[in-house]
Amino acid sequence: MDQILGLSEPAQQFYKDSCRLVKRCTKPDRKEFQKIAAATAIGFCIMGFIGFFVKLIHIPINNIIVGS
Repeated sequence: MDQILGLSEPAQQFYKDSCRLVKRCTKPDRKEFQKIAAATAIGFCIMGFIGFFVKLIHIPINNIIVGS
């Protein structure tokens, strides 16, 4: 009986903690959502430009090394 109780206790605690977390979470309002969306878009653009410039530099160097 103690083994069953020992296995179910962590599951019950996890369930209680998860319910508490979901109850405290709220949906972002419009202003907060726009800030998050703008920050994400800026991050995507920055990463895209970094990748573009790395590829732009890599192509001539690769052609010089390979010699084609």
